[in-house]
Amino acid sequence: METYNKETTAYRKASKRVKELKGFYGNLTSYCLVIPFLLVLNLITSADHLWFYWPMLGWGIGLAVHALNVFGIGKEWEERKIRELMEKEEGKKPVNF
Repeated sequence: METYNKETTAYRKASKRVKELKGFYGNLTSYCLVIPFLLVLNLITSADHLWFYWPMLGWGIGLAVHALNVFGIGKEWEERKIRELMEKEEGKKPVNF
Protein backbone atom coordinates (compact mmCIF):
# COMPACT_ATOMS: atom_id res chain seq x y z
CA MET A 1 0.00 0.00 0.00
CA GLU A 2 2.85 2.38 0.84
CA THR A 3 4.47 1.70 -2.54
CA TYR A 4 1.21 2.63 -4.26
CA ASN A 5 1.07 5.93 -2.35
CA LYS A 6 4.69 6.75 -3.23
CA GLU A 7 4.06 5.94 -6.88
CA THR A 8 0.89 8.03 -6.92
CA THR A 9 2.68 10.95 -5.29
CA ALA A 10 5.60 10.68 -7.71
CA TYR A 11 3.19 10.54 -10.66
CA ARG A 12 1.31 13.63 -9.47
CA LYS A 13 4.55 15.56 -8.98
CA ALA A 14 5.79 14.54 -12.41
CA SER A 15 2.46 15.45 -13.98
CA LYS A 16 2.51 18.87 -12.30
CA ARG A 17 6.08 19.43 -13.49
CA VAL A 18 5.16 18.56 -17.09
CA LYS A 19 2.25 21.02 -16.97
CA GLU A 20 4.57 23.75 -15.67
CA LEU A 21 7.10 23.06 -18.43
CA LYS A 22 4.41 23.02 -21.13
CA GLY A 23 3.08 26.32 -19.86
CA PHE A 24 6.50 27.93 -19.89
CA TYR A 25 7.46 26.67 -23.33
CA GLY A 26 4.07 27.69 -24.72
CA ASN A 27 4.60 31.17 -23.31
CA LEU A 28 8.13 31.32 -24.74
CA THR A 29 6.92 30.18 -28.17
CA SER A 30 4.17 32.80 -28.18
CA TYR A 31 6.68 35.47 -27.19
CA CYS A 32 9.05 34.47 -30.00
CA LEU A 33 6.23 34.62 -32.56
CA VAL A 34 4.31 37.70 -31.42
CA ILE A 35 7.17 40.11 -30.66
CA PRO A 36 8.68 39.93 -34.20
CA PHE A 37 5.17 40.43 -35.59
CA LEU A 38 4.75 43.52 -33.42
CA LEU A 39 8.15 44.80 -34.56
CA VAL A 40 7.18 44.47 -38.22
CA LEU A 41 3.78 46.02 -37.55
CA ASN A 42 5.44 48.91 -35.73
CA LEU A 43 7.94 49.52 -38.53
CA ILE A 44 5.19 49.44 -41.17
CA THR A 45 2.77 51.73 -39.36
CA SER A 46 4.98 54.26 -37.57
CA ALA A 47 8.72 53.74 -37.85
CA ASP A 48 9.50 57.06 -36.17
CA HIS A 49 7.90 55.97 -32.86
CA LEU A 50 9.07 52.53 -31.65
CA TRP A 51 6.27 51.37 -29.38
CA PHE A 52 6.93 47.62 -29.69
CA TYR A 53 9.58 47.90 -26.95
CA TRP A 54 6.89 48.24 -24.28
CA PRO A 55 5.10 44.94 -24.89
CA MET A 56 8.46 43.27 -25.46
CA LEU A 57 9.74 44.54 -22.11
CA GLY A 58 6.57 43.78 -20.14
CA TRP A 59 6.08 40.32 -21.57
CA GLY A 60 9.80 39.63 -21.25
CA ILE A 61 9.73 40.41 -17.53
CA GLY A 62 6.72 38.14 -17.12
CA LEU A 63 8.48 35.40 -19.06
CA ALA A 64 11.59 35.76 -16.90
CA VAL A 65 9.54 35.45 -13.71
CA HIS A 66 7.76 32.41 -15.16
CA ALA A 67 11.16 30.84 -15.96
CA LEU A 68 12.38 31.47 -12.41
CA ASN A 69 9.28 29.77 -11.01
CA VAL A 70 9.52 26.78 -13.33
CA PHE A 71 13.26 26.21 -13.27
CA GLY A 72 13.81 26.41 -9.61
CA ILE A 73 14.55 29.60 -7.76
CA GLY A 74 13.08 28.69 -4.39
CA LYS A 75 12.00 25.16 -5.34
CA GLU A 76 14.19 23.58 -2.64
CA TRP A 77 12.60 25.79 0.00
CA GLU A 78 9.13 24.79 -1.18
CA GLU A 79 9.99 21.10 -1.04
CA ARG A 80 11.45 21.42 2.48
CA LYS A 81 8.37 23.31 3.71
CA ILE A 82 5.98 20.76 2.17
CA ARG A 83 7.90 17.90 3.80
CA GLU A 84 7.92 19.74 7.14
CA LEU A 85 4.16 20.34 7.05
CA MET A 86 3.45 16.74 6.03
CA GLU A 87 5.57 15.44 8.92
CA LYS A 88 3.77 17.79 11.31
CA GLU A 89 0.39 16.48 10.11
CA GLU A 90 1.52 12.87 10.55
CA GLY A 91 2.31 13.66 14.18
CA LYS A 92 -1.24 14.98 14.73
CA LYS A 93 -3.10 11.71 14.35
CA PRO A 94 -6.62 11.92 15.84
CA VAL A 95 -7.16 10.09 19.11
CA ASN A 96 -9.97 7.52 19.02
CA PHE A 97 -11.91 7.06 22.26
